[in-house]
Amino acid sequence: MRLSNLADYAVVLMSAAARHCGAARLAEGRLNATKLAQETGVPLPTAKKLVSRLTAAGLFESTRGIGGGIRLARPPASISLADIVEAVEGPLAITSCTINGNHDCALESGCTVKPHWGVVNRTIRQALDDVSLASLSDLPSTHMSHRSPRMQARDGDSGRSVSTSLDTNGILI
Repeated sequence: MRLSNLADYAVVLMSAAARHCGAARLAEGRLNATKLAQETGVPLPTAKKLVSRLTAAGLFESTRGIGGGIRLARPPASISLADIVEAVEGPLAITSCTINGNHDCALESGCTVKPHWGVVNRTIRQALDDVSLASLSDLPSTHMSHRSPRMQARDGDSGRSVSTSLDTNGILI
């Protein structure tokens, strides 16, 4: 499985936006697609397209007019990598036959593998869900733990140390 360039760029833009959270950075002026494109190197037309998609998905809030701009709709710790990828790519599915209502496979009626793809999809979704935008953005709150709030809630407050990391290829280790 490989992310599209658009999904990759969306993660880059969201990470940059997350680094603009907080009063000190907001004093520098409102954030917009042009600033994000300049800061990240994502081409401006692509940045505009992605800001539009991410706003439509509820990950950015947008204000028009003088003093307008964009900002994260939620705290970075509550936005997951899965949220960002799904905003750009649609539902996460390793095969098209696992998307509800999709019946375009000629092998579907006798396929013995289809029932098992759901487990794979849920596992991939959970892995992406466990990586927060805060951890991707290297915000100070992530130095305490690399676990998303969802992962912390799932593990409970046991005090045990659990770390989630990505290798150089972006694979969860």
